[in-house]
Amino acid sequence: MNHQSKATITAMGTYVPDRILTNADLEKLVDTSDEWIVQRTGMRERRIAAEDQYVSDLATKAVEDMMRRYQVTVEDVDMILVATSTPEYAFPSTASRVQASLEIPHTGVLDLNAACAGFTYGLQLADGLVTCGMYRKVLVIGAETLSKITDYTDRTTCVLFGDGAGAFLVERSAGEGDFMAAISGTNGDGGVHLYKSGLSSEMNGVPLQGEGCLVQNGREIYKWAVRTIPEQLNKLITKAEMRLEQIDWFVPHSANMRMIEAVCERGPVPLERTLTSVEYRGNTSAASIPLALQLAVDEGKLKYGQNIALFGFGGGLTYAGLVLKWGVPDKA
Repeated sequence: MNHQSKATITAMGTYVPDRILTNADLEKLVDTSDEWIVQRTGMRERRIAAEDQYVSDLATKAVEDMMRRYQVTVEDVDMILVATSTPEYAFPSTASRVQASLEIPHTGVLDLNAACAGFTYGLQLADGLVTCGMYRKVLVIGAETLSKITDYTDRTTCVLFGDGAGAFLVERSAGEGDFMAAISGTNGDGGVHLYKSGLSSEMNGVPLQGEGCLVQNGREIYKWAVRTIPEQLNKLITKAEMRLEQIDWFVPHSANMRMIEAVCERGPVPLERTLTSVEYRGNTSAASIPLALQLAVDEGKLKYGQNIALFGFGGGLTYAGLVLKWGVPDKA
């Protein structure tokens, strides 16, 4: 294999808030319709965090779900990596708030800011840390409260985004690891097409908008994604020294169902071998891939030992892909 990994994913858990925001609810907020939203995005519902519920709360609940499902412990975790674009604080890190909530005594903490590609980057980093022998047990979490930075007067963006979290436990494998190949890349000039403004009010000489809310040029993101993902996915599978038919499941970031359909039309993996969380979770950025994997496990689709290709992409504009063997036991 291309990459001599020593890491395996041994457990996973997810969490979504109780509140459901339906397309009918959005019809009351902006000039839109259920038919229009489904036709253009494939979305029917998304989950929304409570006013006093923040991203570290969702992340913690995802870890607790993982502990219940697989009877694993986290008090001996060496590192917590949290991928998020919606931290409740600029600092301290979300990972440090998760450490405090779970009372893990001795662990490093680090937040990753790679937007919708963040969770896949987190897994790449965890594999590296474990494979090199630096750590034995790493917690990788993708968590978002995008509703808190969404402008609910903007009909082009407010129909898209939801909240949720997913957590994976990456551990040192007794034998050969499960991570086969990784790929990543960035088109930084495209950052102006998807952003939330901060200290600077311009990018690439272009004045920024949004006043702290998420701003997206969906047309430009769509063109970039549909062009980039098939090309890079082919490279990733080749890098893993695998044939296309050996990939059991393709798991892209669940940005928009129409975008995923367009990507799959261009190959290399067909839509029927693609897992998403988009229909009832919306676009949950760094949480969308673990949410899709959990849904597939619960539905009996994703099974132990299958080969999966993960591909996160988004703000930056950046992407990160992984081919790995699914190491989580079928029965919790």
